[in-house]
Amino acid sequence: MSDTHDKQADGTGGPDGPAAEWRHWHERREAAVASSYGPLSLTGTHWLADFPDGRLPELPGEWREDGDEVVLTADAADGLTVDGKPFAGTVRLTADPAPVHESRVAAGDRRLVVLRREGLWAVRDFDPGSAARTAFRGIEAAPYDPRWVVPGVYRPYEEERSVRVRNADGRERGLGLSGQLVFELDGRVHTLQVAVEADGTLWAVFADATSGESAFRFRFLRPEAPAEDGTVTVDLNRALLPPCAFVDHFICPFPPPGNTLDIAVEAGERRVLTA
Repeated sequence: MSDTHDKQADGTGGPDGPAAEWRHWHERREAAVASSYGPLSLTGTHWLADFPDGRLPELPGEWREDGDEVVLTADAADGLTVDGKPFAGTVRLTADPAPVHESRVAAGDRRLVVLRREGLWAVRDFDPGSAARTAFRGIEAAPYDPRWVVPGVYRPYEEERSVRVRNADGRERGLGLSGQLVFELDGRVHTLQVAVEADGTLWAVFADATSGESAFRFRFLRPEAPAEDGTVTVDLNRALLPPCAFVDHFICPFPPPGNTLDIAVEAGERRVLTA
């Protein structure tokens, strides 16, 4: 399903070496993407503001926003369940936390996930029988190469920043940034603006000279949490395709200013393979 070496000539391809660890990571990644409620199963993101009558495309029930909640009204014929029980009447909903399969509202095998972004409400439709999931054949990725594993340092900003960036759906939204990730490749210093996730790990949206050519137009990088002194390993072998590379219904942010590297990162995930 992917372009990988069976063994690395430098000895990293042993059963416990970094190349083997990368292969296991890549296999788990493909399995997660192909899972019943992975990104391939998303068939629609419907913004309630675009449907003032409360009727969302191909979704049963009536969905209306009311301040900090969404009000869902349905009858038994709509075939919805809420909290695992057949539903008829009215219920007030807030944004669903991950994972998708734990969302409160379902329609058969489909999961209807309530989402909020910058004060706007949406409902996402995850369908295990989606065409994208059926057509998926894997993720094309570059073979593991130790060249792309380098030390880095995280330098936090004094205050978190927010920049406006275009998203994959064509709209502009704020992107929170917590600091800079600085690392060196082939004698040159590179910098990426990053966010810090709730678990302390870092997250960067970046592009490079391969973007839109041999790889998707941008990718994600998720280094582990930095040490107390800010040091962190930067492993570009684990550059990720964003969710919008799998289906068009995600609203992934584009790279913020300064996050387009002027080198070709011939590492990590490149594109989605389909039938």
